Amino acid sequence: MTPKANDRADAFLRMIRRSQRGGLKVYLGYAAGVGKTWQMLQEGHKLKEDGIDVVIGLVETHGRNDTAKLIDGLEVIPRRSQLYRGIAMEEMDVDAVLRRNPHVVLVDELAHTNVPGNRNAKRYEDVQDLLAAGIHVITTMNVQHLESLYDTVERAAGVKVRERLPDNVLAEADQIVNVDLTPEDLQARLREGKVYPAERIGTALSNFFQASHLENLRELTLREMASQIDLRRHETPVDDGTLTPDQIMVCLSSRGPNSEKLLRYASRLAGKLNRNWFAVYVQTPAEEATVIDSKTQRLLSGTLTLAKELGAMVFTYKSEDIAGTILRFASEYRVGHIVLGYPAPVPFWKRIIGRRSIPERLTEEARGMTIVILDTRLQEPGPPPVVREEIPPPAVAPRPPAEETPFLLGSFLNEDGIVLWGKPVDKNTVLERLVRSACPDRRLQDEALQAILAREAQGSTFFNEGVAFPHARLAGLTRPLVALGLTRGGVPDAAVEKPVEYVFLSLSPLENPEIQVRILALAARTLQNRHLSQALRAAADAHEVHLALKNWEESSTPPKAAPPNIFH
Repeated sequence: MTPKANDRADAFLRMIRRSQRGGLKVYLGYAAGVGKTWQMLQEGHKLKEDGIDVVIGLVETHGRNDTAKLIDGLEVIPRRSQLYRGIAMEEMDVDAVLRRNPHVVLVDELAHTNVPGNRNAKRYEDVQDLLAAGIHVITTMNVQHLESLYDTVERAAGVKVRERLPDNVLAEADQIVNVDLTPEDLQARLREGKVYPAERIGTALSNFFQASHLENLRELTLREMASQIDLRRHETPVDDGTLTPDQIMVCLSSRGPNSEKLLRYASRLAGKLNRNWFAVYVQTPAEEATVIDSKTQRLLSGTLTLAKELGAMVFTYKSEDIAGTILRFASEYRVGHIVLGYPAPVPFWKRIIGRRSIPERLTEEARGMTIVILDTRLQEPGPPPVVREEIPPPAVAPRPPAEETPFLLGSFLNEDGIVLWGKPVDKNTVLERLVRSACPDRRLQDEALQAILAREAQGSTFFNEGVAFPHARLAGLTRPLVALGLTRGGVPDAAVEKPVEYVFLSLSPLENPEIQVRILALAARTLQNRHLSQALRAAADAHEVHLALKNWEESSTPPKAAPPNIFH
């Protein structure tokens, strides 16, 4: 191994020796054949030499002899075989890896989609299960598999990437290593038969492996690495002490022609600003579930699910005044950037009577906000243009210093504020019980419940991802009040497809709108964590729930004095 590779392996070795839970290391590249799997296996041998119990969970050699030779000397966990449409298919045997319980496992191709019938739909979910069990994972992936880059990659290389994973999977990695190779060297390796079999070389060179495509993908990878480094450089263990009005908001429509493009743009922009972002859908009477067709309902549900996967907090409202609702939301949630799709033209006769498009109203009435109108019109397929970074680097205000005390749910939530239901429970019962648990002052309980119900009337906070975030702001509160409900049987009268497992209720001071945004963002990030979700499902009572939350927050908060050195 090279000295630099040795240094990277040593850094990961130090990390896993001091860690209490599974650490994730990702070898990131821009195309097949740059050497991701080869470097991962090299590190596996280095770890074994240093006395670390390391095994191979799954490695794909794709017929590359040099890569296959590196498997020798490392323990391989046999794959799980199953029939799918009459064909025997093999996947990583996650249960076998868990039983073996090694210190480190090597898992290739993080974005892979598993055969139906496996433990999880995606390999990254398999990896998350291994991490939750305290097993360290070293893995590989290409930059084009990031969900937010789908549209950019399609223009850069003329391909539609089918296997994708949420950006937060990469963002939560403990280490990311860029495996780089010049396009000329990669094409040379391809011609020598070191990437694909001989019968595929010509097709590959004339399609995906064109020099211009590879240069664009390589540039995207380098930009992604720079973005990840910058994120970690500015990242503190908690949110900023004071939120500036720079949160990102993307406005969705049930009939939007390209909502996925909107969401991916907003996700990239939020990553660059290192800010929270919200996906807001305002349902008009013409878009009631009883009015729109089933296909539109499925498209809308899929859009909201993608927003959640990309890391947005999703809000729905009911109103005839879309622009007014957007502006009120932006003011309440400290939004600095509003992202919208290209508007439908307003007929001439409506303009005569004063009608304006939503972007026109927002441009005229918003104060201190940036309005971004993205061209989401569907276009006829054509040759992909050369891509450059689609989001100009925004100006970022200086970030205030980190707080002395971590901003954690444990700071607000105690055992008295945790409620478990062992069977299905209706929505009103959940809200009433959580309000009583959050409010020690009985005089406030009625006011708090009315405020929560009024917010629910505007648009349900019971989302289609198994979580709910009912919230309200009250005059006279001096500190936030929160409660957490776990429903083992769901909330049957909540209009969602996936049963609601967690209900996080928060009440915040009316005079301090920033604290509400911070608490909601913190709760959303926390309850999305797969490790914590597994611990909460296993908890038998409020004490065990509180303990699981406390242990997870302590283990996931890096030390202040010596944060881990992630990049080498």
